[in-house]
Amino acid sequence: MRIAVVNNFYPPRVGGSAHLSESLAKGYAAAGNEVLVVTAAHPDAPADEVVGRMRVVRLPAVRLPRTRLAVNFDVAFSLRPSLPRRIRELLDEFRPDVIHQHGQFFDLTWATGLWAHRNGVPVLLSVHTRLESPRRLYQWVFRALDAAVVAPILRRYRPRFVVMDVQMGDYIGRRYRGAIAGTVAIPVGVDPDWVRGGDPRIVRERHGLGDAPVILSAGHVIPLRDRLGLVEALPGVLARVPDAKLVVVGGVYFDAFLQRAAQLGVEGAIVTTGAVPKRDIPHYLAAASVECHELQGFGFGTASLESMAAEVPVVAVVREDNFPGVRLVDRENVHLVPQDEPDTLADRLVEIVNDPAGSREIARAGAELVDKHFALETVLTQHLDTLTTMYARY
Repeated sequence: MRIAVVNNFYPPRVGGSAHLSESLAKGYAAAGNEVLVVTAAHPDAPADEVVGRMRVVRLPAVRLPRTRLAVNFDVAFSLRPSLPRRIRELLDEFRPDVIHQHGQFFDLTWATGLWAHRNGVPVLLSVHTRLESPRRLYQWVFRALDAAVVAPILRRYRPRFVVMDVQMGDYIGRRYRGAIAGTVAIPVGVDPDWVRGGDPRIVRERHGLGDAPVILSAGHVIPLRDRLGLVEALPGVLARVPDAKLVVVGGVYFDAFLQRAAQLGVEGAIVTTGAVPKRDIPHYLAAASVECHELQGFGFGTASLESMAAEVPVVAVVREDNFPGVRLVDRENVHLVPQDEPDTLADRLVEIVNDPAGSREIARAGAELVDKHFALETVLTQHLDTLTTMYARY
């Protein structure tokens, strides 16, 4: 097949969506397919490059101003008068059999979707981020954007949606009714081997951690993952494990947790690294006693699964049935805690740190769960089967 992969986020930009779309694109090419990746320009990457059976085209883009509404994220849009023509030229030349889009609210998604509608090409759409916020004003704005902008465009070409978890399935059904040609349940994929075998000494020396127990919190800090719950629990942790360190790995795009830490007098126990190269992630995982960042009930993403794959105990606020057909079980393969109960969270973190043998058994079971259901090879096969079926039906 000839597969076009579309995502405004693509390496060297970092993030779960970027890395998954890259891994899938490379996997499609390795399986013998011709692949065209269409993404937004990045100052550290060429505008056009060919690697084997895969071509990556990075279109000129403008970064959005870093505002609170955009959670200060590095968001680049290619929207300009010439975009439809450029997309038409690229896709007319490549003639894709199917298009796999990542992200529902990007201009490249909309432009390639409208091209697909005019040319009768099936589209698979992976929604990685829900337009939701715990803040009332932002939630109203996001709902309005979905209703007035995103949904009407999606209805024009009606993609088939990848449902990565039950919450995403509920969101898609609510927000994009009338735009859904079908759904397929495929979880987010991770590379278990990549996250294993890190060297903890690199991280401990870099940040002066010594032998301190490390509570790792992986992923960008945004309102949906604000780390406030962790900071609220930190006094209870430090009362029993005084040398514990909370290491936040990722860009800090929402710093309310640092302000709260100062109020509680625990800022000295927090290390923020900012965004780090992907190659360093295994070292941070190897240094961790426990990983925790999913505390607001908005799902269970790539960073959590990668931590489980590395045999790091993971603490989260998430439903047991978050993934269709896969069960997350408290104290069996993960640590599940209630939302907004800092004392309970502190107790669980201390328990994990003080019982490494018992925690290790749960962590091993978590790694086995990831190997069985979330390994990239398995997820890649599911995507290829879906794309092949879509192509055959057109």
